[in-house]
Amino acid sequence: MPRILGVDIPKEKKIEYSLRYIYGIGPTRAKELLEDADIDPNKRAHELSEEELNKIVESITRNGFKIEGDLRRDVMGNIKRMQAIRCYRGIRHQRGLPVRGQRTSTNARTRKGARKTVGVMKKK
Repeated sequence: MPRILGVDIPKEKKIEYSLRYIYGIGPTRAKELLEDADIDPNKRAHELSEEELNKIVESITRNGFKIEGDLRRDVMGNIKRMQAIRCYRGIRHQRGLPVRGQRTSTNARTRKGARKTVGVMKKK
């Protein structure tokens, strides 16, 4: 498997799709990187030479894209800051509820977790 900046990318997929396995690189950014590095997006990842892999890495660093650890650290820092200043979004993160205005009376099961039965008493 080819490695780019410490991340193994799938070798059988086209490089345009393989690059998306790096956190912080999506479809648009992958296309931009390949254009910048002058690499055919239809090439498979295992067909790339060492020189072409270096061109991709150079393109990422030259454009100043934050990826992997740096990006994760920034995102976590932003969430921690929102929690510290007790803004609405920070409180929603703390409570494990949807952050972006979705309804919670129904749905939101992914965020809220399994159903918890509350207030049902057995009659005697």
